[in-house]
Amino acid sequence: MEVMEEGREISSSNTVMCLLTDPEGEPLGAPLYLPQNSGPPQLQEIVNKLLKNEEKMPYAFYISDQELIVQLGSYLQKNKVSVEKVLRIVYQPQALFRIRPVNRCSATIAGHTEAVLSVSFSPDGQNLASGSGDTTVRLWDLNTQTPLFTCSGHKNWVLCIAWSSDGKHLVSGSKAGELLTWDPQTGKQSGGPLLGHKKWITGISWEPVHLQAPCRRFVSSSKDGDARIWDISLRKCVICLSGHTLAVTCVKWGGDGMIYTGSQDCTIKVWETSQGKLIRELKGHGHWVNSLALSTEYILRTGAFDHTRKTYSSPEEMKEAALARYNQMKGNAPERLVSGSDDFTMFLWEPALSKHPKARMTGHQQLVNHVYFSPDGQWLASASFDKSVKLWNGITGKFVASFRGHVGPVYQISWSADSRLLLSGSKDSTLKVWDIRTQKLKQDLPGHADEVFSVDWSPDGEKVASGGKDRVLKLWMN
Repeated sequence: MEVMEEGREISSSNTVMCLLTDPEGEPLGAPLYLPQNSGPPQLQEIVNKLLKNEEKMPYAFYISDQELIVQLGSYLQKNKVSVEKVLRIVYQPQALFRIRPVNRCSATIAGHTEAVLSVSFSPDGQNLASGSGDTTVRLWDLNTQTPLFTCSGHKNWVLCIAWSSDGKHLVSGSKAGELLTWDPQTGKQSGGPLLGHKKWITGISWEPVHLQAPCRRFVSSSKDGDARIWDISLRKCVICLSGHTLAVTCVKWGGDGMIYTGSQDCTIKVWETSQGKLIRELKGHGHWVNSLALSTEYILRTGAFDHTRKTYSSPEEMKEAALARYNQMKGNAPERLVSGSDDFTMFLWEPALSKHPKARMTGHQQLVNHVYFSPDGQWLASASFDKSVKLWNGITGKFVASFRGHVGPVYQISWSADSRLLLSGSKDSTLKVWDIRTQKLKQDLPGHADEVFSVDWSPDGEKVASGGKDRVLKLWMN
């Protein structure tokens, strides 16, 4: 297809001047005159050519946050857009692989004797852990779909669990404030409890494997107002991050090496991790901050592992692969952070660049429970007590769509590895799968007998796990 340059004698009736930009707004070359009968297939060709992609990449195209699915001419007519103006078209890279939506429950596994409070797949998607009100952590065999190990040691509810991104360790935190580390291969504790927090644990986040391999350090946040960095080789707390005046509700260890803490004191603090110095404070929320999400979170969680299930022979090799994945996902853009609050709003921040928010995101009618960026960082989803899941542009913070269908508060969300599907779990006892492209419900998954507290979609895309008040763990497949 011929791309016509500026300056040629062209009748403007059948062409339109377009400027292609990446999602960050960076132009791809100069504006081009394109025939009005150009649509996504022709635009794909142009973008691949201009980017000199050796391997052709798939792209989706957006004009004013609406996906372009027709030819430019039809779009202009339908939206009454003047051809005199330059049309800005955003190209968005799509995953080369596709994850199929899960549509059936493949196993319901009993084992826990109280509510299942958290479920989490290992970074390679081959193992699954859960934490429960019965004080145990359990590891499950995904091949036989049966319980593998029961990890006993906590004296109170297990509130959170977190895998190191090299898959070698699992940490759990309890309502009593102690942290235990487990060897997932044996289900045994590795060393004694890590003590220091005076109240319950609200969050756990590992230092990314692209910064340190094998994984050694993680950070925990607590109701006691502190966050603590622990070293599992030294078996002790190496830095205490104190400064918040009320409970720390959430913590994230970022890809650039900073730690972010959100608190009931309405602030988010940014810490460096060699000495634990406070380097920035993010203010703006009028109520408790109760959730944080990083645009790179999915990549940080999965480290060197992707949907191809490649394995690594050494920590160095793993570190290198994880760094390459992180850099590719992040591109030239800064790491973005979103905070959700009891004031019903969310803020989008670029903490490396500014202490002021990039956007304030309003629309939820009740408090925001969980916020989570898509694996490619292009979308952000939020789950709320108002029974809705909302979708936002992950770069600008602009509202995109509301997903309605749950009849109770939505507790947790999880993304498919290709960023095309979103999963939600609710108090209404159902899981739902939403299609990002059509912005509609793709799959309704009833089956639990009571509230669903936790959901996770495995990084290899093949299975979903859910747990809740009915004490069973459910596995869902496609």
